[in-house]
Amino acid sequence: MPQFKTEVLLHWAGVLLYSASAVAYALHLFFSRERAQRWGIALAAAGLAPHGAGLILRWIESGHGPYMARYEVLSSNAWVAVGLFLLASWRLPRLRAAGAVVMPVCFLGMTAGLFTDPGLRTLPPSLRSVWLVLHIVFAKLGAGGILLSFGAGVLLLLRERRPGAAFVARLPSSEVLDEYSRRFAGFGFLFWSVMIAAGAIWANDSWGRYWAWDPIEVWSLVTWLSFGAYLHLRRFHGWKGSRAAWLAAACFLLSMATLSVVPLLTRSLHGEYFR
Repeated sequence: MPQFKTEVLLHWAGVLLYSASAVAYALHLFFSRERAQRWGIALAAAGLAPHGAGLILRWIESGHGPYMARYEVLSSNAWVAVGLFLLASWRLPRLRAAGAVVMPVCFLGMTAGLFTDPGLRTLPPSLRSVWLVLHIVFAKLGAGGILLSFGAGVLLLLRERRPGAAFVARLPSSEVLDEYSRRFAGFGFLFWSVMIAAGAIWANDSWGRYWAWDPIEVWSLVTWLSFGAYLHLRRFHGWKGSRAAWLAAACFLLSMATLSVVPLLTRSLHGEYFR
């Protein structure tokens, strides 16, 4: 029990640091606080440490990875997304302004998880598979890529709708934001594809069928088809700019509903582990 309490406190420390990071990114973008962006980066990176330590403690206590309850699923999703964003913004400095979108989404999702039942759950024998691990890892990476695409798309829409606003000077060009949104959508689509394939192999190993039209399976397929349509329209029909950004935002909302809402509203194998 003491370890469990420590783990919860570490998660809250991560939430506080991520929320402070979100405020810093917003101060830089909308209030011209030039040093605030560096604080945003530093606070996000600092938050990964207690957050990651909390996930490790929970892993040790439960004996399995963070994928058995909504509390740990939302928490680990946020950790992966923040880490992916920091890595991407290190390699692509012009993407850093997207922290004003990415960090609020991450800390709000993590906070929502902290207000659910944090109790530990035993891993059933059917879930003890390397294919399940791959399924989950690629789901989290895919969701992180989709979030980055969404962040770049939101900045593009802000730039297009408020061309004379002061914050526009601190944003990359519309062409750069459009390209970032496309690239990360492609990244998310690729990893989402692997997630579906690994999940099908795991299902066949565990239950003797690749596909059972489980509600989460269906909505994962719908999300995959939506991003496929988005990429197809961009590649072959010249969609770009605000029109493509709105479609990317709709696909992002669909992916978040698939991961976080559908499991709560439907009776399915996935939903049983997410409640």
